[in-house]
Amino acid sequence: MVLKGLIYQFPKEIKLLIVAFICTLSIGFYSGISFVKSTTNANPTGIEQRYLGNEEDENATKMLFKKSEGEIMTTVHSHILSLSVIFFMVSLLLATTDIPQKLKLFLMIEPFFSLVLTFGGIYLLWKDLHFMKYVIMVSGFFMTATYTASIFIILKQALKKTN
Repeated sequence: MVLKGLIYQFPKEIKLLIVAFICTLSIGFYSGISFVKSTTNANPTGIEQRYLGNEEDENATKMLFKKSEGEIMTTVHSHILSLSVIFFMVSLLLATTDIPQKLKLFLMIEPFFSLVLTFGGIYLLWKDLHFMKYVIMVSGFFMTATYTASIFIILKQALKKTN
C-alpha cells in the first residue's frame, strides 16, 4: 500500500475533518506548553523547583513544595499515555503526506523518544538526579518542535488545492 501523497486524494470532507482535528488538538497541546512555561519559567531552575520545591530559598516569592510520589506518578502516567496517543494519531496523518521518507520517519518516531525522556526525566529528577532538568528541557523542545513541524506539514498538504 502506498501512503505517500495519499492526503491529496482524500475527499474534501476528510480533509476538513483533519484540519479541524489538528487545529483543536493544537489548542490543547499549546495550552499545555503555555502552562509549562508559566509554571517553570521555561528554565532548568524552574523545572527543578516545580518538582522538587524551593523550600530552602529564602528569597522565593512563591513557596513550592516537593511533589509527592503520587503526584509524580500521576503526571508521568497520564502524560505518557495521552501524548503517545496524540503522537500516534499525528504520525498516521503524517504518513499520508508527500515529504521525503527519512524526514517523515524522523518526525513520526522522534516524539516518542522525547516523550519517554521528558517524563522519565521528570521522574528521575524527582529521584534527585538533578542533571535531568537539562534532559527534560532539550527533549521537551524536540517534542514540541517535531509536533509543530508535523502539524504544519499536515495542514499545508490537507489544505492544498488539487486538480
